[in-house]
Amino acid sequence: MQTFVREAEGRWQELGGGTKRRIRAYNDQMMTVEVAFESGAAGSDHSHPHTQVSYVLSGEFTYHIEGNARTMRPGDSIVVDSGKVHGCTCISAGVLLDIFAPMREDFVG
Repeated sequence: MQTFVREAEGRWQELGGGTKRRIRAYNDQMMTVEVAFESGAAGSDHSHPHTQVSYVLSGEFTYHIEGNARTMRPGDSIVVDSGKVHGCTCISAGVLLDIFAPMREDFVG
């Protein structure tokens, strides 16, 4: 569990393909994760048993959920229900803040 997390804390984990993530505050019920994308990078289609909210901190993304696509810009957010197939493509380099409930044990273990 990480209750208080300062900006300078946490390390970026390279995921390949022009993406990286940094785990922020979390407990057993919820987790926040920054995900940085280079222009053209993609978060491939996937699903998981967690409900997810994505908030666009910077950049521009085409986000798709179960075949429905939208362009998302800073300040925009989206909810992905548990089990829904989703992904995104980065149009211009940026960062998403992803919030998961419950927390993603696979990200810390």
